[in-house]
Amino acid sequence: MSNAHRADVWAIGEAYETYVGRWSRPVAREFIDWLALPPQGRWVDLGCGTGSLTQTILAHAEPASVIGIDPSEGFLTHARTQTHDQRARFQLGSADALPLTDSGYDAIVAGLVLNFVPHPEKAVAEMRRILRPGGIAAAYVWDYAGGMQLMRCFWNAAVALDPAARALDEARRFPICNPESLLKLFADGGFDRTECRSIDVPTVFKDFDDYWLPFLGGQGPAPTYCSALTEERRAALRGQLRLTLPIEDDGSIRMIARAWAVRGIRPD
Repeated sequence: MSNAHRADVWAIGEAYETYVGRWSRPVAREFIDWLALPPQGRWVDLGCGTGSLTQTILAHAEPASVIGIDPSEGFLTHARTQTHDQRARFQLGSADALPLTDSGYDAIVAGLVLNFVPHPEKAVAEMRRILRPGGIAAAYVWDYAGGMQLMRCFWNAAVALDPAARALDEARRFPICNPESLLKLFADGGFDRTECRSIDVPTVFKDFDDYWLPFLGGQGPAPTYCSALTEERRAALRGQLRLTLPIEDDGSIRMIARAWAVRGIRPD
């Protein structure tokens, strides 16, 4: 039987980095380059997690300041220890009730988080609330249904062994993770000049263990599912993945990770 009742776990920064954080960093760089915002802006990183997007902003956007907001104290602790820049600070808070004053920020971004917010329309309303007129809101999410291949392969294998696992598959759980839904979310949230694009980055695993072991870390939907399986069922899933992954002759596994990015401008 599936462990569909289990809640996703987000607490251990090191485990998250090994699982998906390492792949989110090149997405974050391309995302910030796409925004191409002027220097000395005041930024907010909503759902900052372990701090990878905040660090990318600091390194490539020349901000005056960046505030990272996240509901996980464990992730915030990791972000603080890994971010050595006086322009950044991190604060506990939720996406649908940001602990910030109105209309004072030039940009607010959300990396790989909007689909996990119970009411994403409230998060988008909060993004609009804290922006100055003319400020930009932007976000990106994984393409769980197709282009985020490391997760797509995992769930295809899991469902082949356990049809009840389909209810946990991010492609099914998170219907906003496509261009049409993201554009509608931002347009309905009161943003102008909305646009969406894909960002593809390579995910090259040196061998099967490099792919498999992060799923044992318990951080996120797929690892949460995997960690709750019995040893026997986990071994069966491991075997199914060995049969179905695109393993090269040298043992490496070459995939892509696709994210959908969206942005909009707060009207004057």
